[in-house]
Amino acid sequence: MHCVGVDLAWGQRNPTGVAVLDGDGVLLHVSAAGDDDDVLARIAPYVGGPCVVAVDAPLVVTNPTGTRPCETALNRDFRRYDAGAHPANTGLAWFADGGRGARLCRALNLDLDPRSSSARRALEVYPHAAAVALFGLGRTLKYKQKQGRDMALLRSELLRLVEFIEELPDLSLDHPDWRRLTTSVADATRKSELRRAEDPIDAVLCAYVARFFLTRPGDVTIYGEPATGCIVTPTPRST
Repeated sequence: MHCVGVDLAWGQRNPTGVAVLDGDGVLLHVSAAGDDDDVLARIAPYVGGPCVVAVDAPLVVTNPTGTRPCETALNRDFRRYDAGAHPANTGLAWFADGGRGARLCRALNLDLDPRSSSARRALEVYPHAAAVALFGLGRTLKYKQKQGRDMALLRSELLRLVEFIEELPDLSLDHPDWRRLTTSVADATRKSELRRAEDPIDAVLCAYVARFFLTRPGDVTIYGEPATGCIVTPTPRST
């Protein structure tokens, strides 16, 4: 069983993070991909058999306006941590045809119902919410580029995320590409350098959530229903 993490860019020109863990939590692959064909090519060696692919992107979007029920439910638990989900609907250009995440899952023939018994499933996940739940954070880590966040803050917060990930149980990150990633963050002098590292690091967290889902189902919350979209995350400690 492979656990795949995909930190999916909304557009095909921006980098998408890709990571793969084996059944024991050993990192097999981490990289930044480009368009859909590139994403599929990078994960192809790992998704021919049983797999769980955790995607940071909406996978089922049917509502023409507003917020999906899964987003509303997740936001009740996570908005207090600045980890609420953004609304997805088919009125937005990104999701007019269902979205990029849905296209990739169709290409991989993955079951989108997290509660199914299928050996090949896709999960919609949200790294910010997962980080809050896994690491017991009072607020999300501020490593995403936004107005008012300077280089020092972005780098220190991304390094905090790396440290938290490296302390996760049952996860082995002894891989040269992970070492290169973390070194690039520590040595970064430009925001663009942090941006290039951010997506693959998030993808590792997504892959870990896939494995967490398999090994600790009692500690996972599934928000929503398959017909309108589900978001899967470790259960926050305060709920």
